[in-house]
Amino acid sequence: MEKNPFKIRLMKSDDFDIVVKLDNKVVNKSRAEYYRLKFEELVQSSDCVPASLVAEQDDGQLVGFVMGGILVGEYGISHEATLETIVVDPNQRNKGIGQRLIDEFVDHMRSLGVQKISTLVDSTDTEMMHFFTSNRFTPSKTVNLERVPRN
Repeated sequence: MEKNPFKIRLMKSDDFDIVVKLDNKVVNKSRAEYYRLKFEELVQSSDCVPASLVAEQDDGQLVGFVMGGILVGEYGISHEATLETIVVDPNQRNKGIGQRLIDEFVDHMRSLGVQKISTLVDSTDTEMMHFFTSNRFTPSKTVNLERVPRN
């Protein structure tokens, strides 16, 4: 059996810069402020159960990450989690990193008593829709509603 050239571990505050760089490689713009808020909420807060993970090569280089957290009573929901972001370095895709991040995230959530994990995907993003459905995510019964403010 071939050894995986990467390991999965909990995300740390020190991972911030590389997370922003990896995301920038994927979306072609810096979302540093978004990640600053997400790190405060999901990685650094003492009120949050550590749940975000990174994929790290043997040489210490990060090649992907998944961020998410446990929902605590929002809208009467309990024992549920949200997967907010998953990113794999475009140069490292098709090596099982995303699959492994999802599997480890799900296992970690299960160990914390989570019974359901939700995520949001733009229905026109066929690549992400395929990725999530191939990782056993299915459309939920929850309907995402939106309103565009008008003058």
